[in-house]
Amino acid sequence: MDRLNSDRFKTAFLLVGLTGLLAGLVLWSAGQARAADLVWTLGVLPILAALVVEIVQSLRSGEVGLDIVAALSMTAALTFGETLAAAVVAVMYSGGTFLESYAERSARREMHDLLSRIPRKATRHRDGALEEVALDQIAPGDRLLIRQGDTVPVDGRVASDVAYLDTSALTGESLPARLTEGEDAMSGSTNAGEAFDLVATRIAKDSTYAGIVRLVEAAQRSKAPMSRLADRWSLGLLAISVSIALAAWWATGDPIRAVAVLVVATPCPLILAVPVALVAGLSRAAHFGVLIKGAKPLEAMARIRTLILDKTGTLTDGRPQIVSIESRGDHADDDILRFAAALDQASKHPVAQALVAAARLKRLDLPVPTRITEIPGEGVIGTVDGQEIMVGGDEFVSRHASEPPGTAAPLSAGSVHVAVAVDGRLAGRLVMSDPLRTEAPDMLLRLRRRGIGRILLATGDRAEVAESVSSGLSLDGVRAGLTPDQKVLLVLTERTDSPVMMVGDGVNDAPALAAADVGVAMGARGAAASAEAADVVLLVDRIDRLGPGIEIAQQARHIAIQSVVAGIGLSVMGMIAAAFGYLTPVEGAVIQEVIDVAVILNALRALRISPQGVTEPQAAIESA
Repeated sequence: MDRLNSDRFKTAFLLVGLTGLLAGLVLWSAGQARAADLVWTLGVLPILAALVVEIVQSLRSGEVGLDIVAALSMTAALTFGETLAAAVVAVMYSGGTFLESYAERSARREMHDLLSRIPRKATRHRDGALEEVALDQIAPGDRLLIRQGDTVPVDGRVASDVAYLDTSALTGESLPARLTEGEDAMSGSTNAGEAFDLVATRIAKDSTYAGIVRLVEAAQRSKAPMSRLADRWSLGLLAISVSIALAAWWATGDPIRAVAVLVVATPCPLILAVPVALVAGLSRAAHFGVLIKGAKPLEAMARIRTLILDKTGTLTDGRPQIVSIESRGDHADDDILRFAAALDQASKHPVAQALVAAARLKRLDLPVPTRITEIPGEGVIGTVDGQEIMVGGDEFVSRHASEPPGTAAPLSAGSVHVAVAVDGRLAGRLVMSDPLRTEAPDMLLRLRRRGIGRILLATGDRAEVAESVSSGLSLDGVRAGLTPDQKVLLVLTERTDSPVMMVGDGVNDAPALAAADVGVAMGARGAAASAEAADVVLLVDRIDRLGPGIEIAQQARHIAIQSVVAGIGLSVMGMIAAAFGYLTPVEGAVIQEVIDVAVILNALRALRISPQGVTEPQAAIESA
C-alpha cells in the first residue's frame, strides 16, 4: 500500500481516470454508448481497487477517512449502470489526492543530509605513518590526526597541548572551546584551530554524534501522525450521505435515487478545497521565506500554542559581534578595529572572521598583513602598515607585549575580550558577544497575539549566559545546559498540555525538532541536520518570519474550513434534491462539479493572504 500511496501511483491513477473519462466522452459523442460505458468502467476500476485496499488498511488501524464515501458512490454508480457518474467521481477523487500529494513532495527526505555529515573516514597514526581508515575500523586507544576544519569522527581525549573546537552545532556555544591535553572532545564538533591528535575513547556507533542521529530517528518514529483536516469531517459526512441515500431508496424503491444521492455526496469539497487552500498557504508562506514541508505541518502550525526556542543562532544571531570598543591612548575606535581586522585577515578563527566582517561593513581600508605568526586559539602577531600588531586574549597580549595591558573591565555573561596591542603597547579592547536578534522582542509579542500562550528558551549553553540573553524578553521559562535528549524530553513534556513548536538551528536541536508537533529550522545558516529533521525551514536568517508563517497557516486553515462548510452545505442540499428525484446521477455529478468550482475559487483566496507588519516588496527581496 505504501507504493499505492506514492506520488508515482497517485499520478498514474489520475491519468488513468482522466483518460478513461475523456475517451468515454469521445465514444459516447460518436454514438458508441456501450464502448463508452466499458471505457468509463475500465477507468474507474483501478482507482476503486486502490481505494478498497486503502479502506481496509485504514479500518484495521481504527481510522475512518474520506475514501469510504468516494468508494461507495463509485461502487453504487457502477452497480446500477451510471458509469459516467462513476468516472467523474473517480477523476475528482484521484485529482484531489494527487493535489494533496503535490503539496508534500518537498517533505522530509530520509535523514540524508544528517547522515552525510558524519565523516566516513579518519586519519590514524600507525607505525610512524598516517593511514586513512573507515570509521568502523577505529578502536578505543587509536591515535587520530584531526586536521583544521575536520569534523571529529569519534569521541576521544585531546592528545596534543591544545585544541580549539567549534561545538556550536552540538552545544549551542557560539565561541570555540579551548581544550587542553587530556580533556574530552565530542564527535560532531569541528576543529577551529591547528591540527591536533585525538585518542579515541569510543567506537563510532557509540559516540556523541551517532547518538544524536539515533535520537532524531527515534523521535521521528515515535511522533504521533497528524490527521488530515478533511478526515476529521469525513465521518459526519459519511453518516449523513448514507442515511439520506438509504432513506430515498427505502421510500421510493428506486436504487437510482440512492446512487444520485451518493454521487452528490462525494466529498469533493473536502477532497479538493482543503488541499487547494493548504497548497495555496504553502505557496504564500514560501513567498515570505517560510518553507513548510507539506499540508499536514501547515495544519499543525495553525494549532500551535507552545513555542520552545533554542538560543544560539535562533534567538541570538549565532555569530560573535562587537558590543563595544575600549580605546587606550590616542587610538580611535576605528583604528583599533582596523588594526585588529587587518591582521585577522590571516586567521580562520570565528572571532577573527567576525572582526574582519565588522571592519568591511564600516568600509575600513584593510592593508595586507605581513610577518604573521598565529598561535591557534590564543592570538595573532604580525605587521600592519609597518607597525607590530598583536590581537588576542589579555593573557596572550600580556605574554608578548612590552608593558602589561592592565586590568580589563568586568564582562557580562557570554562576552569575551579581544585585546589589541600596537608596537608592544595596549591600544584597546574589543568586547565581543553573541547578541540577541534585534527583531526577537517584537516577534515574541506578536506571537502572543497570534495565540501562542507559552514560550520557553531551551539551550545547551550555560545558565548565566541564557539568563543574560533572555533578560527582559516575554518568556515563560528558561532551560539551560540541556543535552539533545533533555531537549527531546522537554518537548515531549510540553506536548502533553498543548501542541508544541520547536525552533532551532544546530545538530543538537535536530532530535527535538523531530519530536515536536512542528519543528522549525533556521535554514539560512543552520545545520543540514536540523533542516532535515524539521517540518518548517526559515529560508531567510530572520526569526521574525515565524509570525508571518503562523499567521498564514492559521488563515489558510480558516479558509479551508470555510470552504468545507460551504461545500458540504451545498452538497447536503444537492443530496436532498436527489433524494426527491430532482437530480439524476449524471446531473448530480455536474452539480457537484459546480460546487467544486465554487469551493476551489474560495480556497484560492489563501494565495492573497497578507501577514500583518510585513510588506510585499520586503518579503520578495528577503526571500529571493
